[in-house]
Amino acid sequence: MSFARFIASICAVLAALPALAAAAQAPPLQPALWPTQEGSFDIANFRFGDGSTLPTLHLHYLTLGSPHRDRNGHTDNAVLLLHGTGGSAHSLLAPQFASVLFGPGQPLDITRFYLIFPDDIGHGESSKPSDGLHMRFPHYDYDDMVASQHRMLLEGLHVDHLRLILGTSMGCMQAFVWGETFPDFADALAPFACLPVEIAGRNRMMRYMAIEAIRRDPAWAGGEYASEPALGLSFANELFLVMGSAPLQMQKNFPTRVAAEAYVDAYVARTAAATDANDMIYYTDASRHYDPSSRLGTITAPVLWINSADDFINPPELGVAERLVGRMPHARFVLIPISDATRGHGTHTQASVWVDTLRDFLAATEPQP
Repeated sequence: MSFARFIASICAVLAALPALAAAAQAPPLQPALWPTQEGSFDIANFRFGDGSTLPTLHLHYLTLGSPHRDRNGHTDNAVLLLHGTGGSAHSLLAPQFASVLFGPGQPLDITRFYLIFPDDIGHGESSKPSDGLHMRFPHYDYDDMVASQHRMLLEGLHVDHLRLILGTSMGCMQAFVWGETFPDFADALAPFACLPVEIAGRNRMMRYMAIEAIRRDPAWAGGEYASEPALGLSFANELFLVMGSAPLQMQKNFPTRVAAEAYVDAYVARTAAATDANDMIYYTDASRHYDPSSRLGTITAPVLWINSADDFINPPELGVAERLVGRMPHARFVLIPISDATRGHGTHTQASVWVDTLRDFLAATEPQP
């Protein structure tokens, strides 16, 4: 299928989205049942963009499937899957994502593709402030994350080419950085749930409020707290709840005051137990230098860029996507309309909503022998 035919097929897919979302899916395969392989790669004296260094940058990752090499020895089936802010490699093993994409005959069938899930700097089991350096940890940004991913692929996994980079939220933004920094490394890019502009306006305000809520909590103690700064951390987590929410689903699932308040209380308790305040400051602020808008024309790989109309973080009324998509020579922007199947910003992992669009994109971008 040509790229032009792919674009035409997008229109047909969008028209059928309500039916597609309701289509029956294969029985979910729980994350624990996926045959993941665990690995790690250490980079000695990693230099960050601001000039700071870390004696050892530890990067953790998971993989599914096996690498394949073409007749010239280059990897031709590797897919890099990038998680969102505060997530980890395990985030993209959630059933609503993995069970729709990774099984037999599905778009990223692990018998055909080699899937790579990194824990980004500051996340999961990779190096992060809570390991001991606290606020002395280098202040990384998305460029540092992409640079470390590139080295991990080349030097750690010996992957010299990617069939696809699919990123969600923060990973979506990193996909744009990848496209500009290493334009020939991937056959295609699939950034889901972001905008390729500076993080400003309400988005930055909410991030700044979350960071400042933690910093201004006396219990934070400059990052040297003995126990988590509960007030600041709770407020920050509550902000993230609002940022990622979908009004339609919230109203449907919590239709009374009692139900809504009980959900918030449970959410705050659950997230507080799983969040480190210094780590949150760092990963929330990692977007501070992000702004690929001026170099979008250097992204030569085909791009499938998908946002949802109920995304509070990337609201469609800003008109950013429509204004910028034409700067990339082979890009298509798809705005998924609000439906009972969308989940606001979290639609990026509701794969049943966009799986057929991804399938067509992979077919359209299949390298020719």
